[in-house]
Amino acid sequence: MDRRTLLGGAAAAFGLAACAQEAPAQPATPPDPENILVLQLPAGEVRIQLLPDLAPNHVERIKTLTRRGFYDNTPFHRVIEGFMAQGGDPTGTGTGGSNLPDLAAEFSPPSRARFLRGTVGAARSQNPNSANSQFFIMFAPNAGLDGQYTIWGRVISGMDAVDRIKRGVGQSGMVPQPPDRIRTARIAADIR
Repeated sequence: MDRRTLLGGAAAAFGLAACAQEAPAQPATPPDPENILVLQLPAGEVRIQLLPDLAPNHVERIKTLTRRGFYDNTPFHRVIEGFMAQGGDPTGTGTGGSNLPDLAAEFSPPSRARFLRGTVGAARSQNPNSANSQFFIMFAPNAGLDGQYTIWGRVISGMDAVDRIKRGVGQSGMVPQPPDRIRTARIAADIR
């Protein structure tokens, strides 16, 4: 199994047939721009609310790497219809990451945070404490991931652009050819 590949072949086991569910409702008050990740994708802009109350170390890592330009031009190397789109590996192989140390899991109780459509989680190997830079955005809910993978964000706008990310080949969804890429990633507070 690749060191940083999400779930190996578990996509089928955990419910590719899960019915679609909308992303969580937007909060009543606008989120702090310091906790909004803005991705420019080929199909448009995506805004992700970062959730430091659930995963403070993962959120800090995403902010650090984003501010370094780490995610700019990185591919979505694994995209599985009805499941998720995975990116954050500059090598595009599913085995790469940043030069920063891996992060310990920050699992929240399943009743508090769930993998719904638009949820953003930290990709990792079978070791729960191996997350680094890779992440995945859910196309559909998947309760089998609840309490197993760290949730650090949720899409609050632009899910239509996520839905249009080019799918990969076969059940593994590996490396769409050519893959869609994150054009730029910025923290909203830094955008002038």
